[in-house]
Amino acid sequence: MLIEKFIEYLRVEKNYSNHTITAYKTDLNNFNDFLIQSGTKTKIENIKVGNINDNFDVVKEADWVVEAVVERIDIKHNIYEKIFKNRKQGAIVSSNTSSIPIKVLSEKLTEEEKKDFCITHFFNPVRYMGLLEIVKNENNDLNKINSLKKFCEIELGKGAIVCNDTPGFLGNRIGVYAMQVAMTEAFRMKLSIEEADAVFGRPMGIPKTGVFGLYDLIGIDLMADVLKSFIKELSDKDEFQIVAKEIPLVKKLIDTGYTGRKGKGGFYRINKRGNQKILEAINLETGEYATSKKIDFGVETVDINNL
Repeated sequence: MLIEKFIEYLRVEKNYSNHTITAYKTDLNNFNDFLIQSGTKTKIENIKVGNINDNFDVVKEADWVVEAVVERIDIKHNIYEKIFKNRKQGAIVSSNTSSIPIKVLSEKLTEEEKKDFCITHFFNPVRYMGLLEIVKNENNDLNKINSLKKFCEIELGKGAIVCNDTPGFLGNRIGVYAMQVAMTEAFRMKLSIEEADAVFGRPMGIPKTGVFGLYDLIGIDLMADVLKSFIKELSDKDEFQIVAKEIPLVKKLIDTGYTGRKGKGGFYRINKRGNQKILEAINLETGEYATSKKIDFGVETVDINNL
């Protein structure tokens, strides 16, 4: 299936000749045969596509079930009910939530089910980021938590840390606050999003996406849900409450389907002009898009080994 899709991609998207495609197909099939004969199992074979209505029986086979649905408690509670009815005895069930506490997620579970339930927050983008937070509370079976941590470190190659059930856990308690401060300051200082991302990016040891680019990558609507969770769980006197207030432009983007890379665009978007794809950035004051500009602060690259 994967080979056929790749061949179709070469034919439709790349306009490769039939002669070239035939050569590619022969090489790919030979390589696939080699993998089978050598007993090598490709990772892609572990991935199965399905949905919770037609393919839910696979849950019965799993030793570990990870929930990664939208950050809404009602939806999560409904899926947990279905998972725990179908899981095999003792299987671990975890949530990929980035901010919702275990006590809230597990409030409808039985005491026995709570022992096998935890949070496994994979940092985004998962294929690049090594950090994984495993969040536990007083109900958990610690032997299972330690076994899960070991599995994630050895088999998944993650840097796993075990956290207590506090708002935002560790990473997002710091990271989301930093993002909100950067965004709030960008609006206050009337910066362009390119300027803000250029500052709040590699110069500060943060990925080059910066704050607005990262919002688009994570999902603007998802970030809004994360903020609501923080607002609800944190004290009214917490500094986070100041920078978590709803921003009208952000609400407008969500309401109009501009939820980031997964939607029509977000703070950045790709616009087609003729045969060209142009990266555009939104103006924080007017809400209008214009061609994105590269920001150069004229700072020389420094070799830290020579400092």
